[in-house]
Amino acid sequence: MSRTAKTVAPTDSTPVRAQNSRRGIVVPLLLVTVLGGTGALAVTRPWERGESTTRQAPLSYGVVAVEKGSLSTGIQAGGTLGFDEPTPVVATGRGMLTALPAVATVVKTGGRLYEVDGRPVVLWKGERPMWRDLGPEATDGPDVEQLKRNLIKLGHAEGLGLTADQKFTPGTTTAVKRWQKALGVPQTGTVTLGSVIMLPHSAVRVQHVGAQLGAAVGTGSVLTVTRTDLVATVQPAENQLSRFKPNGRVTVKLADGGTVNGRIRSLIRGGANGGSGGDDNGGSGGGSDKTTVTVALDAQDLARKSGPSSVVVSVVGDSVSDALIVPVTALLALDGGGYGVKVADRSGAAARLVKVRLGLVADAKAQVSGAIQAGDQVVVPK
Repeated sequence: MSRTAKTVAPTDSTPVRAQNSRRGIVVPLLLVTVLGGTGALAVTRPWERGESTTRQAPLSYGVVAVEKGSLSTGIQAGGTLGFDEPTPVVATGRGMLTALPAVATVVKTGGRLYEVDGRPVVLWKGERPMWRDLGPEATDGPDVEQLKRNLIKLGHAEGLGLTADQKFTPGTTTAVKRWQKALGVPQTGTVTLGSVIMLPHSAVRVQHVGAQLGAAVGTGSVLTVTRTDLVATVQPAENQLSRFKPNGRVTVKLADGGTVNGRIRSLIRGGANGGSGGDDNGGSGGGSDKTTVTVALDAQDLARKSGPSSVVVSVVGDSVSDALIVPVTALLALDGGGYGVKVADRSGAAARLVKVRLGLVADAKAQVSGAIQAGDQVVVPK
């Protein structure tokens, strides 16, 4: 939309001041504020009826064309794209670190995370960390059940009739030996403390390596890992929070110009528990008193092409298409209710008042309908 350089000369139809007529009083709408992207209209009149002892400088007017297009009350907020759920990995047991993975390495269940004393430490899936050796002498417990689930999933219990219960049976011993044979370590039938790391994901990505080769285990975090999925995180302003609803749909504009749809997965008051600062992760850290919104993305392939970076998250509200659109500054509040616009003739020398019906309002623009059409020139303050 572009404004012409011409100035509309004040006439008895130009909205320079309040005019009394049989139609009532026409008051120019000089300030319209769209609050919070909701389309609510707040009108401030520059003067009241009656005499004023203060003279105001005359206003200058121009014209703009009525547009036809789309309008939306959606809001936008800047955020970041990063890998999900940074989690520190603390080594247990005894020994020295003899091999460490590279940043960005993806490790699946059954894969090697790192080595201690030349022996692999393997990723298994589970919510409960290992706290003891698990072998034929182990008492019943949920950690035994967790171990058996992994042995079954990795195919080492085939033909043994093994079930994921809490008993360490002779069949469990056989399955452990099969796993140890495939791993290339002594077949003892006992899973020792420190040989397995239990994490609640089927695959993780190495975000940060926090230890050095030759360091003794048990003195701190060896790695920080994340899930393999990218998510968008954003901390909206307080007046935007009502638009971010759990499971609500959003659009995420990526740094490379692409766009991916997403779903609001969580809203956490007081900031997210971000990672400790990975080498290449764009996730947010903790310490903020704002609400952190996490968005799960529909298309991971598109997100990975962009990689960890800044993004813009858009929440779409009400929208219209194929609508007649004018600037809100073109609207005139009519005495008795409703709104109108001044439509200038082609010469710009005169303008006629046209009453319009107001529709959606967003981004300082308004949807109108009435006896106007696209291309008509409406009067606006300069």
